[in-house]
Amino acid sequence: MSRKLPLAEGQVARTATARMLLRGGVDEKTGEALTARMVAERVGWAADLVAGMTAGLLAEHWNAGDVAVLAGGVDGAGRVLPANAWMALRRLGWGATPSEGIKVNDRIVRMAQEQAGRILRGAQHRVQLTAGILATWPAEAGKRTPAEWDAVREAIPGGRSLPGSVIKARTRQIMAFAEKYGRFPVDVFELEEVPGAARMLVLAAVDRQQATLERADEDPARVLVRLQLPLRPDPRSYADWTWVACPLTLPPTVPPDAVPHLPTLRPQDQKVSVDLAFSHPVPKAEGKGHTTALGVDWGLNTLLAAGAVHRRNDGTITTLGAGAMFRAAGVMARQHRLRRHGERLHAKTDTYARLIGDREGHYLAAKHAVLTAERRHVADRRSGLNDALAWSAARWTVDQAIAAGASVIYVEDLRSMEVKGMGRTLNTRLSQTVRGQIAEDMRHLAAETGIAVVTVPAPNTSKHCPQCLVPLRHCKAPDRPTTPGWKWAICPDPQCGWQGDRDQSAWRRIAARGLTHQHTTTIDRATGHMTIPRVIDTLETSAVIASTVPSPAGGGDRSKTGPTPHRSPRPVPRRRGAPSTPSPRRPAGQRPEGHAHTDPRPPRAACRYQGVRTPVHTISSSTPTSRNRPRHRPKGAALGAGFHLHAHATPPRWADPPITTLNVTTDP
Repeated sequence: MSRKLPLAEGQVARTATARMLLRGGVDEKTGEALTARMVAERVGWAADLVAGMTAGLLAEHWNAGDVAVLAGGVDGAGRVLPANAWMALRRLGWGATPSEGIKVNDRIVRMAQEQAGRILRGAQHRVQLTAGILATWPAEAGKRTPAEWDAVREAIPGGRSLPGSVIKARTRQIMAFAEKYGRFPVDVFELEEVPGAARMLVLAAVDRQQATLERADEDPARVLVRLQLPLRPDPRSYADWTWVACPLTLPPTVPPDAVPHLPTLRPQDQKVSVDLAFSHPVPKAEGKGHTTALGVDWGLNTLLAAGAVHRRNDGTITTLGAGAMFRAAGVMARQHRLRRHGERLHAKTDTYARLIGDREGHYLAAKHAVLTAERRHVADRRSGLNDALAWSAARWTVDQAIAAGASVIYVEDLRSMEVKGMGRTLNTRLSQTVRGQIAEDMRHLAAETGIAVVTVPAPNTSKHCPQCLVPLRHCKAPDRPTTPGWKWAICPDPQCGWQGDRDQSAWRRIAARGLTHQHTTTIDRATGHMTIPRVIDTLETSAVIASTVPSPAGGGDRSKTGPTPHRSPRPVPRRRGAPSTPSPRRPAGQRPEGHAHTDPRPPRAACRYQGVRTPVHTISSSTPTSRNRPRHRPKGAALGAGFHLHAHATPPRWADPPITTLNVTTDP
């Protein structure tokens, strides 16, 4: 099977990863069928051998000199180091050897060198970050002035595009070190311990003598992975290694014309996770020449607000539809509860560790182990929830762009946003949002259809009116214009008179700013992403949304031509104003009863294709008091679809989008 990806004109290669599990295999030497647990055991033995050699390499070369040599990209003879990490380490003479008596082939050593080289190359960023912070230490620890922020960003390579939270976190780490030892660390190698080695097999570093991958001709959804695995945890000779063939079924997200690559195997809990990378051609995204764009604004409870705009030939910009929102208040509240629970577990485990000290067999050791496991479990739940939220929000955004016929998505750049002055709880919730992960997933999904994702400067996107650029007056609600607030925006200019939700104003400004500044789009050297570096005043004056008169809902002429037809009033109000029929005595009063359900069966689950029906507490049932109140049950979990019940999004529907040429590639 050819590993070269053919590309047509206007196409680029896109690399993605498909995750799956190894369901079993066959030992080619004996013909024995191996279960998933047996394959996981043998893969785990090989991963332990690789992790041991990787740990030895990291312990030997975890210092400033070796990391600088590897990051410099040039060996002692002045030759450029290869891009592959294992080849670079061999050029420098950094070898790895297994334990005494263990027999492994050279390809196993390659995987250890590849993993160690990637970790050592990634440490250079932390070296520069720590050095820049130490060189520009603020006068008051933990509180930098604007001038001190500019100084620390200039001292760090690529500091202008670095999120402020990263600098703050490293500053707190240095402060903790200084408080413990009474001095500042010399570099990051004194601040951090030697990183651990993960239990995994990076098969991309080996050749056909260790692993092969073949795709079935008759069924493109099936591939066969062959690799050498040990027969025992301590192989003594090459006879203890045999070939194992493991069939895999590709998910439907892998196109038939994609070129698969050797995967990475991760053994864990008697299972083997497979990360299979594949490349396939996609339309090339352009940073210029756009006429229809989608503007995206960030929020807290309303996580995303998006809308499409169109630029006409005369330069005027108009909106397409009223915009859409992706609300995730329930998901964010759950993530906030998990964060607080994790902080309490951290405090308990630290207290137990301090009480136990170096004493063995302490009676608190068992509790400490249980709490440590629970803390890891909560961290995994938070990570999984963030991943699901980020992917769902990114998928929704790209779907909105496809439905509107947009060729570019403009997102405000909030990497340098400093969350402060909004209260302890709100500051923390704003800092815990997954904006960076959503933007990365958005770029990954948009690349499949050739849609560009460009970041634009964020200043004044919510401050100025989208139609006349006059500073807006913000209030609490449209029916409370004199109450101070931030949710509703009103233009004070009587000739304009625009008013609307603050987020709806922001996405209009973001999209208009992106279209007018699109010829200044550049590629950020630090991140490789498309960005508009700055706002130009002469272009900003034309970044306005043209005012349009709303058309009648039914279309055509709506003038009155005859008497209004008589309509009978509703026989009963939507909700009764009188209590229901008296019933036996209950602990609390009876609330007014709503509509009677015509379907006697319990309600369906909140997710499509789920036939789960569970009894729920309705308004007409007995109202519990504070003494016999039932346990808290999240509404989504009670109905069988927790995440999707707490995340609400506007469907991708727009008003007469213009006809544009867009190459869309769909998965089979």
